[in-house]
Amino acid sequence: MSEPTIELREPQPYLGIHAPSIGDIRQFADTSFPELFGWLSEHGVAPAGPPFIRYYEVDHAGEPLDVEVGVPVDGAPEGDARVRADALPAGSYLTFLHVGPYASDSMPDLADARSEIFGWAEDNGIEYRQATEHGQSFPCAFEQYRIGPVDDSDFTKWETEFAYLVL
Repeated sequence: MSEPTIELREPQPYLGIHAPSIGDIRQFADTSFPELFGWLSEHGVAPAGPPFIRYYEVDHAGEPLDVEVGVPVDGAPEGDARVRADALPAGSYLTFLHVGPYASDSMPDLADARSEIFGWAEDNGIEYRQATEHGQSFPCAFEQYRIGPVDDSDFTKWETEFAYLVL
């Protein structure tokens, strides 16, 4: 298993679908990613990297409140009313690579990876979130799905990178 690291990154333009008040994250992702990739195809825009979910705010239990699905792109293409253009900001990011399933009762999963990176950040005095009335907000926090079920049916090979902009 990898260790969390701090990494300097350049800005990354992307196109995404934002959900400022979300119910079920899985349902949102399962419907929004196909919609986003369909939009990209219709508009002749090629992805410049793997898709991600950007988290703007989570509740006190860590459940997403305000999220966006996104796909990196080159340049600065125009969005529309549903698909918006934005950029992941430049800066120092706390990063961690999880290899394995998204959810599992018997293997380390995304929840375990989040706990590990949050614990490491606390142990090392790294600030990446701010308290809000509803929970916590992030200047930039995302999970990028480098290898997933679309790429390989073997969940032990799935790769998810966590990245949190350091305050």
